[in-house]
Amino acid sequence: MSSLIVEEGCPPRRIHKLLTPKWTSMVLYILHHGPLRTGQLQRSMPGVSKKMLTQTLRELEGDGLVHREVFQVVPPMVEYSLTALGERFVQPLLALYDWAEDNAALLDELEFNREQANQQEARSGVADEPD
Repeated sequence: MSSLIVEEGCPPRRIHKLLTPKWTSMVLYILHHGPLRTGQLQRSMPGVSKKMLTQTLRELEGDGLVHREVFQVVPPMVEYSLTALGERFVQPLLALYDWAEDNAALLDELEFNREQANQQEARSGVADEPD
C-alpha cells in the first residue's frame, strides 16, 4: 500500500488551516443565521473572550468571509455578516453541524472515551511516546 502524503498546498491542508482557529467555524455558523453585533455574537458563544472574538472576526474579515459594517450613530454600532464567499464556506459546516445534532450520542461516547483515557493517563503518569 502506498503512503498518503498530504502536501502543504493541497486543498485539505488549506481548509484545515482556515478552520484551525478555535472559534472560526462557530462564528461562520452563527453569522449564517443573520447579521449580528459583536456583543450579540459573544452572547451566542458562551466561553469566547471578547479579545478572541475580535481576533477571529478580523481574520475572517481579512479572508473575505465576513463583512464588517460600521453605522455612523452615537455610540458607533458595528455589525458583522457573511459575505457571498462566507456563505459558500459555511455550507459544509452546516452539514457537519447537522450530523452532530443527529449523532449526539456518538459525541457523548467520544467525550466519555477521551475522559477515561485522560484519567488513565493521569493515574499511570505515562504519556504517549513521540514519533
